[in-house]
Amino acid sequence: MTQCEHFSPAAPQFSVVIAVYNDWIPLEECLHSLNEQISPPHFEVIVVDDGSSDGSPEYLRSESYPFSLTVIRQPHCGIPSARNVGIRNSKGSVLLFVDADCRLERNCLAALGNAISRAPQHGCFQLRLTGDRSTLVGRGEELRLSTFQSLMTQPDNRIRFLNTAGFAIRRSRINNDEIFHPGALRGEDTLLLANLIQMGKLPLFVPDAVVKHSIPLSFMRCLYKDIRSVYLEGPAFDMVESKGVKLRLTHRERLRLLASMWKAAKRNSLGYSAWFVVLIRQAFQRAATFGYRCLRIGTGAVARETLN
Repeated sequence: MTQCEHFSPAAPQFSVVIAVYNDWIPLEECLHSLNEQISPPHFEVIVVDDGSSDGSPEYLRSESYPFSLTVIRQPHCGIPSARNVGIRNSKGSVLLFVDADCRLERNCLAALGNAISRAPQHGCFQLRLTGDRSTLVGRGEELRLSTFQSLMTQPDNRIRFLNTAGFAIRRSRINNDEIFHPGALRGEDTLLLANLIQMGKLPLFVPDAVVKHSIPLSFMRCLYKDIRSVYLEGPAFDMVESKGVKLRLTHRERLRLLASMWKAAKRNSLGYSAWFVVLIRQAFQRAATFGYRCLRIGTGAVARETLN
């Protein structure tokens, strides 16, 4: 493992952990959004390269950032493992996880810092995620995220939703340095949410701390990624089910969500085309989930027959 560090003399309040796998171009914009924060708390950035095919780009070494930047390279082990490495190499009292293709609004860290200071009883925080409205896929993502976050937010402002494109947790609430299960190559944030639900500790929703999650893919590439993600997330959801925690939406809840998005598409000027994008993606994901379950059942039956 090689490591390039720029040290800051004082311990930061935030450690921003970004796991990267061949995401160097969007990462540059993500770092620029951190560079443009207005009155931010003192923070450091930990970039963990999960065995990218190309080495870290020159801009990480040549550009001067006002925050401490640490770049760590590890063999390709998966994003959960990379995030755990970032935790072990961080110093902040609050860990903030974002993705390389995210852009933080200019007051994001300041808003998150204010929310954390006002809520000492809460240990974890979900930032508000938005989509990039410049593309049809982005408008669909904005429609899905805004509606889902609204429906999942409870009256006490806790939210039954966790997405590590914008999630923060106090270091004091971490029992060990591996809060992400290394066996969950995808869906590790869903597994973490299941663990929090078991402990009765849902994240506090921070609507003023906004992270824009960009999807630089065409519609067809999105469908391919959605289907592939279902199979990669399968082990994580299997572990969630073994805990007895219900996270998947029922058919009735999905219909209610789609109805809410239909109304929001007109209200938020996103257009009904964005709704159809979400509908088609949801249909493909459900079909892939059904296929995964059939494959799992079939594999289990073959294994039992072999044992007998």
